[in-house]
Amino acid sequence: MARKHDHGHDHSSCRGCCGPLDRRDFMTTVGLSALAAPGLFATTASALAGDDTAAKAKAKPRVRAVFLHPKTDRYWMGWPGACYDIKARDAEFTKIMSDAAEKLGVDLEVEAEPLVDLSAVDKLLAECRQSPPDGLIAVVGALHPEYWPHADAIASAWGTRGRTPTIVFSPMGTSFTSHLQATRTARKCFTAATQDHGWLATGMRMLRTIWDMKTTRLCIISGTKTFDKRLDVIGTTLHYVPLNRWTDELAKQEVTDEVRALANEFTKTAKNIVEPNQQDILNAAKNYFVAKRIMEAENCQGISLNCLGLVGDRKIPCPPCMAWQRLNDEGSVGCCECDWNAAISLRLCSLLTGRPGFMQDPAPNTVNGTLMGAHCSSPKKLRGFDQPAEPCILRSHSESEIGVAPQVIWPIGEPVTVINFDGSGRLILGTGEVVANIDTPPCGGCRTSVELKMDDVDDPRDCKGFHQLFILGKHDRLFRAYCQLAGIEVVPIA
Repeated sequence: MARKHDHGHDHSSCRGCCGPLDRRDFMTTVGLSALAAPGLFATTASALAGDDTAAKAKAKPRVRAVFLHPKTDRYWMGWPGACYDIKARDAEFTKIMSDAAEKLGVDLEVEAEPLVDLSAVDKLLAECRQSPPDGLIAVVGALHPEYWPHADAIASAWGTRGRTPTIVFSPMGTSFTSHLQATRTARKCFTAATQDHGWLATGMRMLRTIWDMKTTRLCIISGTKTFDKRLDVIGTTLHYVPLNRWTDELAKQEVTDEVRALANEFTKTAKNIVEPNQQDILNAAKNYFVAKRIMEAENCQGISLNCLGLVGDRKIPCPPCMAWQRLNDEGSVGCCECDWNAAISLRLCSLLTGRPGFMQDPAPNTVNGTLMGAHCSSPKKLRGFDQPAEPCILRSHSESEIGVAPQVIWPIGEPVTVINFDGSGRLILGTGEVVANIDTPPCGGCRTSVELKMDDVDDPRDCKGFHQLFILGKHDRLFRAYCQLAGIEVVPIA
């Protein structure tokens, strides 16, 4: 039965063999030591945080910025007009870019003088070819006299500019429709024509994301061999390690004060606890520290494991559903089933939107014409890493009824973006709206189960991809802009 989820719903009718666990009983069981040291886990989480602070301090992307306009103090007639303060706008744009670069960890080089003619543009392109920056921003500052040939030359010079991702920024008053035609299909170039001067910070984030994707390492725990595979287009490295690495590390993991503190946090922040008992929740917390230890040892920013065989063969007592939730809510990657398309989708979502995505199994609803999606692990920081979490109920893993899996209640009526890499150079993209949360039982499937009304999709069976991400909010234009800048093909979901 699919319906809108009542946050006060009583799950007593769907208890597993363990029954619900009273929080007070759990606090007593895990011990007061975890409660007596509130800073213990915070310190550990900071040291192991998924934001790669130490790595970013060692290496940064380099971005160049230039201005395209005549060297004059004031315009006369024509756009952007005599009221347009050239020096003030250049100073404003420089500050926006500089502030964003400092926040994001980017080395920004701003050209002191505007490029006033095509010879100056040629010089810039030669420098980029000789020493390619990781990004280039060209700010158009004049429509009269004509300065768009300069922007067009930069945008069209794919090989000449050292294949550098390039943003042409055109603030209101510097372009008409005709001026924006030549750059619209330029390779690895996005033209941002807008009245929103603050968009330059978004552009800086896009360039930083391209660099981060290129330098990302994702640990894939599968098979029997250790090797690396570098993906085309985005440059992400898949670092494979043997499957027994997980079970070996898990066997070493003891119930430490850190583990108790995290288990306590899982319990305190849960809206309800249905099937899991105290040992289940401790086992769930242990998985998180095993994942972080492997990631740190292998210098990776994310991890993926196919736990189904390990659970089915009873080699592990608890699948890593809660560990994956925690990792994704921190801005790292916790991905199921060794699906690297989903893993790079999660990484891109985190870097570009500042919020996690929900990897799910798609189940078309042919009665309602909707797309249902369910999986064992959903993030709860759906609105952003620094925003309040959505309600989360601690459940068992549905397919085995062991361990702990989160049931996250998604907000009804809010927009959702759906993405899925289909190979490293192709992104499936769509949008929709949350219409229901689905309970298990009475329904089957995984614990977090969400129903979407998709935009511009007549038949949900036409939706492309598998393990697509549901991302709260409407971000389709941001993903399209990023993909144009990064050289990734965008394909409609249906």
